[in-house]
Amino acid sequence: MFRAECILAAPAFAVFCLPAAPLTFHKDIEPILQNRCQSCHRPGEIAPMPLLTYQETRPWAKAIRSAVLTGKMPPWQADSRYGKFRNDLSLTPIEKGKLIAWIDSGAAEGNPSDAPKPKVFPEGWRIPKPDAVFEMPSEFEVPAKGAVDYQYIAVPTRFTQDKWVEMAEVQPSNASVVHHAIVVVEQNDGSFQEEYLAGYAPGITPQMWKPGEARLIKAGATLVFQMHYAANGKPSRDRTRIGLVFAKQPVTRQIVTMQAMGLDLKIPPGTAHYRVDARITMPRDMLLMGMRPHMHLRGKSFQFRAVYPNGESEILLDVPRYDFNWQPYYYLETPKSLPRGAVIECTAYFDNSPNNPFNPDPSATVTWGPQSWDEMMIGWLDLAAPAERGGSPELLRGALR
Repeated sequence: MFRAECILAAPAFAVFCLPAAPLTFHKDIEPILQNRCQSCHRPGEIAPMPLLTYQETRPWAKAIRSAVLTGKMPPWQADSRYGKFRNDLSLTPIEKGKLIAWIDSGAAEGNPSDAPKPKVFPEGWRIPKPDAVFEMPSEFEVPAKGAVDYQYIAVPTRFTQDKWVEMAEVQPSNASVVHHAIVVVEQNDGSFQEEYLAGYAPGITPQMWKPGEARLIKAGATLVFQMHYAANGKPSRDRTRIGLVFAKQPVTRQIVTMQAMGLDLKIPPGTAHYRVDARITMPRDMLLMGMRPHMHLRGKSFQFRAVYPNGESEILLDVPRYDFNWQPYYYLETPKSLPRGAVIECTAYFDNSPNNPFNPDPSATVTWGPQSWDEMMIGWLDLAAPAERGGSPELLRGALR
């Protein structure tokens, strides 16, 4: 135990609890890095430097201090007043206090015997060893410059029976040129529906559902890789793949995806606070499992609300400072019951002014489009419905995107 003093710290105006006892890396800091940072800060992952050892961490002490004080790291944009999320990366006040106090006191290493056991990460995947892996048939060559049209690459599953997918992970072979990747299922059932399976974007973690929850891929289905590539100044290649872990017990909840989309957006030149709304109605009683806002470089903020049939409403997720470079799903700690007829409303704001440092062209009138200099407004929803023999209930047909 340690005695702590809590203070109000600028510039983030957040409360930090600073421990009075001297802190060391192995005893006090390494457990925090394991729990909050190392999933990204390790070789082969998205973060620019590993933080697995004292020798790797110590040179970055001042940068870590700044990132913690400003709230830049760990990256978590959700307003803490609304919803509790099982993939919340944010630090507790005590964890923040420990990091600041350790750095301010000289960032001592301490005794290596105090270190926790090193965290073991799966080799090659963040999910358990996949039961099936599908990849693009060949590498796609990305030019050094210019726009690259969306690529739609079909990969047959050749499944001879229906498969329930409990976990899924999409992996680019070259993340530096993959703006995003979405894998959808074209079910071989005559419905001509495409159903979302999994995706990749900065900040997205693999889908790992609880036993009894899974997505359905029907026998004979085809996977379609929707690839959005972005040139990075040098010729590159990518061969994205997806790993699947099948359910090992009966599935009672089928995971499906719906979207609320503001397709008619038209952002005037120079506008700093442009509002776009979208909504979608639940076709049957469902459980809301997670949400993900999606915009491009002019995206400013995004909010999800539920409006219930009795007229009551609540905010489910509020992202006041949207970051195009970090677009996670926000998975609810406790799924939210949505009765038939409930409406999910989404409100987004865009900054098309010269004050937006990421704005490609403040003089442009911006409309819906696939490239990053265009815009999108999508509220992604992962929902659960009772699993029915034969797959998606008919009430969901037409609602799945």
